Amino acid sequence: MFLHVLCGILSATVLLLLGKIIFLKKGMDDIRIALEECLSTDTNILISVSSQDRQIRRLASELNTQLRQLRKQRRKYLNGNSELRQSITNISHDLRTPLTAICGYLDLLEREEQTPDTERYLDIIRERVEALKQLTEEFFRCSVLLTPENGNMPKPVSVNRVLEESLAAFYTALTERGIAPCVSLPEKQIICTLDHTALSRIFSNLLSNAIRYSDGDLNVTLSEKGEIIFTNTASGLDEIQVGRLFDRFYTVETASKSTGLGLSIARSLAEQMGGTLSASYCDKRLSIRLALPRTPE
Repeated sequence: MFLHVLCGILSATVLLLLGKIIFLKKGMDDIRIALEECLSTDTNILISVSSQDRQIRRLASELNTQLRQLRKQRRKYLNGNSELRQSITNISHDLRTPLTAICGYLDLLEREEQTPDTERYLDIIRERVEALKQLTEEFFRCSVLLTPENGNMPKPVSVNRVLEESLAAFYTALTERGIAPCVSLPEKQIICTLDHTALSRIFSNLLSNAIRYSDGDLNVTLSEKGEIIFTNTASGLDEIQVGRLFDRFYTVETASKSTGLGLSIARSLAEQMGGTLSASYCDKRLSIRLALPRTPE
């Protein structure tokens, strides 16, 4: 008789524990789903749970506290980023006027009679002014291109066509460097839904990078998966330098007249479109891979 009572008590205890575990699991699932929704969408909704368990509700409360702090920091970051972009835009505009005047006076000076030393000094000034103009222009483009609201609406784009147009636009620059690109494109059109202008800008920056670092060769391959690979020999680089190519304002000695913004802008634009941009270096060959989000067929 005692044994039956004990078995009944144990059975009831097990059932109670199983019920507790089930309710705890449901509470944890509610928290997981709510947390995923809060992190994946820009919303002010907090985590709510149906469970009455004190520990589960305490966990949800702690997570909500952290979410509030995270959103506060995110708003602070976005506001600061917006102000920084606006400041860069304003500074770029402010620099353009005096630079234009300097270039005008340089043109006048170059028409005057010059001694060898004067001519040399003017060449140095001209070179520095052109570098400053390029940096100012890159600042302006960076602030504009990396502002999402300034982008065009995504639409189906033929990657083949945009790549061909970019290569044609850089034909003269490539030829001057003695580079005859080897291009491999699939016969079928690779269609991706993205910003045509941003994609063209990415290709332009990658081609500029190839001209800057290549030893005289360039292979461009577009796969049917929407991956574009730019490969060239770059004996002047090493793995450490390649690892920093996407850092803003980072340049190497072989990159003359470089602002260090081109590849950084290209990566940011690729990520805005849902793609990726990466670089690798092996046997003195630099490979930059651009993976684009494909449009479902």
